[in-house]
Amino acid sequence: MKGTEEKKADGEMRVSEREAAMRDRIEARLAELPVMQYAFIEIRDLEFEDRVRYICETECSQYGRSWACPPAVGTVEECKKRCFQYREGFVFTTLSEVPDIQDIEQTLATRGSHEEITRKICGFFRDEGEDVMALSTESCAICKTCTYPNGPCRHPEKMFPCVESYGILVTALAEKYGMEFMNGGNVVTWFSLILLR
Repeated sequence: MKGTEEKKADGEMRVSEREAAMRDRIEARLAELPVMQYAFIEIRDLEFEDRVRYICETECSQYGRSWACPPAVGTVEECKKRCFQYREGFVFTTLSEVPDIQDIEQTLATRGSHEEITRKICGFFRDEGEDVMALSTESCAICKTCTYPNGPCRHPEKMFPCVESYGILVTALAEKYGMEFMNGGNVVTWFSLILLR
């Protein structure tokens, strides 16, 4: 596992002493996890694009079938307003290797460990008194069959909407903060975004 300084992505922003101390504690705990890269981000650096949502609508089989996906998450404008209620963000990646990255079933099978790491990191921030909202990978897969649209989510405290479902351009965020989006070969790069207030 890489050391904390190697894991940290570019794009540091100015923070108060209290926030700096919290970050130090978080970074110490991150060293326990297989996180590849991470960065604290400014909310204003999130780019929201309707074309990202269009891809959800036209290419994803989960569109209209999950509380973690559109249209259940709201319009892109509603998602943007929701995100801008938070003070800052924390984005991180984990890596998984698969025999064939073109095989979507193999790729998705590696996502569970990333989701568990996302839960743990949310817990780190909650331990610091932060109110968090996490956006993560693909569609939620906690339940075999989602209750959407006929009933409420069974596990709203565990469900993470997909980053792209919010219309967020993950590639632009990764580029701005010096994070690798493609790690070559049959390596899957999973991203999560945790918003803090």
